[in-house]
Amino acid sequence: MTLTVCVGASGSGKTTFLNDVHKSHKCTYIRQYHNLRPYIKVSAIPAFDPTKLPYWDIYVNEKKDKSILVGGTIAGQFMAGLSGGQRKLLLFELIFQRTASQDNLLIVLDEPFAGVTDDFVPFIVGRLNEMRKKHNILLVTNDHVETLKTMADNTVIVSAIDRTKVKINEKEGVDRDTALLAMSIGDEYTQNSNNQDLKFFLDVELSKNGGVFGVAGFAVFSFGLFLLTFWNSNGGSEPLVLIAAGIVSFFTANPYFLQLTDWRIYQNEEAEALLHSSKMMNKMLKFGLTMTILVVICSLQYGVINACLTVDTLAGSNFYFGILFDSLSLLITVALLGLFTNMSFEAVQIFGGMPFLMMIFFSTTFSPGAGLNGLKNLRYLFARFYLWCMVPGYGELMEGCPENNNMLYLILASLTVPILFVCYKGAKAVYNKAKGAQAMTSRRESMKTYEFAELQLELFGQKALRNLKHIGSVANLEKLAGSLHSNSDMAAEIDADEEKKPDCSV
Repeated sequence: MTLTVCVGASGSGKTTFLNDVHKSHKCTYIRQYHNLRPYIKVSAIPAFDPTKLPYWDIYVNEKKDKSILVGGTIAGQFMAGLSGGQRKLLLFELIFQRTASQDNLLIVLDEPFAGVTDDFVPFIVGRLNEMRKKHNILLVTNDHVETLKTMADNTVIVSAIDRTKVKINEKEGVDRDTALLAMSIGDEYTQNSNNQDLKFFLDVELSKNGGVFGVAGFAVFSFGLFLLTFWNSNGGSEPLVLIAAGIVSFFTANPYFLQLTDWRIYQNEEAEALLHSSKMMNKMLKFGLTMTILVVICSLQYGVINACLTVDTLAGSNFYFGILFDSLSLLITVALLGLFTNMSFEAVQIFGGMPFLMMIFFSTTFSPGAGLNGLKNLRYLFARFYLWCMVPGYGELMEGCPENNNMLYLILASLTVPILFVCYKGAKAVYNKAKGAQAMTSRRESMKTYEFAELQLELFGQKALRNLKHIGSVANLEKLAGSLHSNSDMAAEIDADEEKKPDCSV
């Protein structure tokens, strides 16, 4: 395996080079400023042994707190309390431990020495030397450049002047895209989900800093004020009580829903650093937890409404599910966009708030019967319209309320956005699959060129034969055999490969 160091002036595109490698190939990637959820406890990370961190034994055995820069001091603490160097060292050791049981991975590190004091350079260098025995490593650095260039098998130099070319060892003017392809070699890390991952999710998300208890405290406070304000409301005040409770419910749940975008960004980068397994599994668990919180809040909303009213006009299962699906229709867009898209926080806020805004304009909730002909038909798309049709004494004032199956229409209206979202994701998946197949075909053709084979040889030496055999570039193997006749071992291996006549239809 090989260790390749990418160097260059600040702003020359070193990190961009790593990002492009990451986009073109599944690799284990630690960014320069890696995002982690701040409320993760180090001690909660599954299958991680913090005692392997430097200075741990001194801390544990001698209790010399002042001499400890990192190690035992971070075990059990939250990520938010760690310095940049401590976090980088923690993730580096996590990668080392997780990848020890596999071979031939591609590990990409952006500034592994950033924020780390000189005391820990020997530790990191030692770990790199151990990892390179089994994996290909590509890293960018501005620190300890000479140390890394001395131990590296290859040095890639990027330039801010010409972004289309790079220098690899002594080869000048290497096409950047070809270099990216040549370096994007290695198997994908496999990590199976298990009970430890589920326990990790629950330990982190149900911790006191995970947000759930904050929502619970705010719900108790806000609905408590609601009870004090609307207690002993007489018949005829149902619309006011219903609107007020709906507003309290929305703003109680909304903060938790809005943080889903940041959670998704953190979670994706955690998965890149192998902190936990499947990104989709964690997103689905988070979505389930979010929906559970919404059900609890809506149950509180239904309970305080009926506790405040002196009449039972808003009681019964129909009103409970009406309130639940009405709230779902206003908040589900934020959850779907926040967790299952790549939208920014601002974009999720804007598009996620559209159902609430459109409900005010088009559902005729606050002004029954109003609106322009044609445009007013949009009210049938909103669950709030059908909820108001259910209120005794007021449903009769609503224009166009269905005579039957009102609850069915309410549920279908609340699920309009989820249904459209699933259809969109399905269509996008089909399109991406077709586009990905086309890109893979183009990529494989590019990898069969002699220039690619020559660059593989420059980067990986005799080990490049394995990659070229896998691609099926027999013509290039023959050409390399002719140009490398002086290397008897390599020529013999190429000849042996020819006798096996590999399948070239890849």
